[in-house]
Amino acid sequence: MSTLTNFQIYDLLNRPRPLWLVKIDFSELTLYWADLSNCMLNLANLSRADLNWANLANADLRGADLSMANLFEAHLERANLNEANLSRANLTRADLVAANLSHADLSGADLQFADLSEANLNGANLSDANLEGAVLTNAIMPDGSQYLATKAGGEEA
Repeated sequence: MSTLTNFQIYDLLNRPRPLWLVKIDFSELTLYWADLSNCMLNLANLSRADLNWANLANADLRGADLSMANLFEAHLERANLNEANLSRANLTRADLVAANLSHADLSGADLQFADLSEANLNGANLSDANLEGAVLTNAIMPDGSQYLATKAGGEEA
């Protein structure tokens, strides 16, 4: 696979949407604030990529490798991450509202204060994931059950 120059990456990311980037290799790239919304990124290699504040809303990332990627405060609402590898990824404060994370590998991922409201986590691997402060309202959990937020005192919200 050939390596893209910085100019080629800049040119590619500034083309009209939606972009077809299936199986592209963006591993270890710095893509701060990149707008990859609505892009087709199936089977893409984004391992160790720095995607701080990137916009991946509605992106199709089925089977993509995002292992050890930095997705701090990234926007992934309604993204399709079915069977994606997010092991040891930094998803601190990421917006994953209504994202499809079914059968995704989130082992060792940092999901502190991430918003997973209405996300589908059915079949996902969350072993050793840090979910401290994460919002899971109406999320479908790995066992297929729905997470219902509770108020203080144990009442359903």
